[in-house]
Amino acid sequence: MMAIILGIDPGSRVTGYGVIRRWAAAELLGSGCIRTKVDDLPSRLKLIHAGVTEIITQFQPDYFAIEQVFMAKNADSALKLGQARGVAIVAATNQRCRCLNTPPVRSAERGRDWQRRKSQSSIWCAPCSLPANPQADAADALAIAITHCHVSQNAAQISEARLNLARGRYDIANQAGYLSSLFYDTA
Repeated sequence: MMAIILGIDPGSRVTGYGVIRRWAAAELLGSGCIRTKVDDLPSRLKLIHAGVTEIITQFQPDYFAIEQVFMAKNADSALKLGQARGVAIVAATNQRCRCLNTPPVRSAERGRDWQRRKSQSSIWCAPCSLPANPQADAADALAIAITHCHVSQNAAQISEARLNLARGRYDIANQAGYLSSLFYDTA
């Protein structure tokens, strides 16, 4: 099934986005960052909402993937992240985009793990055949979109396997009923 997935890596100062088309492989449609240069939080949240709305209008994604909240060391940062995440989700639901929570892809801190995180972005973006490494927040958003592809693909395979198992049980039950009708006169 072909689907367009928008992955969002929310942040109160920089919100990354990555848009892929999923068919047999992931195809990059776009990526980048929404940067909020104003100081007050309400204005930043308004810019994030407007930016996400613009991206959704441009790419018309079928799915909006965003990481589930993970525990942060700084409560103030966690609150701001939650607000940025909430604003992005509101923008997606206002555009009637199906919102999905994706399990945390990684939780590296920018300062301490910057070099490792930078090298990991090329691994995450390889399925999209990117010509160059994107910005870190855009790479994280692409990783979220790609993770959604893998999670949804696995969920579809599990559902199909369950359905086939149920069908198999139904077929066996029907065959047993047919066989019993051969041995027992039901008339």
